[in-house]
Amino acid sequence: MNIAIIGAGNVGTSLGKGWGVAKHHIEFGVADLDDAKQQRIGKRVPGATVKTVEHAVRDSDVVVLAVPWSAVPDALRACGDLSGRILIDVTNPLQEGPNGLELALGFSTSGGEMVAQLAPGASVFKTMNQVGFAVMSDTAGYTVQPAMFVAGDDSDRKPQVMALVADLGFEALDAGPLRNSRLREPYAMLWIDQAVTHGAAPTNAFGMLRKETGQC
Repeated sequence: MNIAIIGAGNVGTSLGKGWGVAKHHIEFGVADLDDAKQQRIGKRVPGATVKTVEHAVRDSDVVVLAVPWSAVPDALRACGDLSGRILIDVTNPLQEGPNGLELALGFSTSGGEMVAQLAPGASVFKTMNQVGFAVMSDTAGYTVQPAMFVAGDDSDRKPQVMALVADLGFEALDAGPLRNSRLREPYAMLWIDQAVTHGAAPTNAFGMLRKETGQC
């Protein structure tokens, strides 16, 4: 599958590495092709190419939004018309508040829903936002398979997105409609708070534990 990742920071490159290992073709869409940092992406993600946002999107089957929250409107404008496209939103609506990093949006809407408003006609899915980038390209070594929720309204295309999540080594779990991003983004904030405030390892991940039944 051809995957266009918009954003080439830690999150974008980690996702690119993981999907590259799973034999997907990765193209990064960046705002400035002349930036020396962007030219090093090919070394960090073997086989990946770097293009303008417009050209990366044009050749893609799936578009992945992996930019800081403040850059989302500009990034989506650069993508152009995404009608009929799968758009995976891995962002979290974060801002600096009086007590440090906090959610910019509450429970009456979500970043995922705002992305859908900014990309009318796209099939938007919220996922890959509940762990740090260190987990995204390396899910080996956990005692329980890391879990990753997927929220989105397009039931026909959701299996494709869940398969991409599974390709990264996660247990892909259906989180219902896109409006449930209102639950997923605070869940991500819990991971961030554990890492930033309580010193949890950046490789920590959430898992779904199931109790065995019918045992004597």
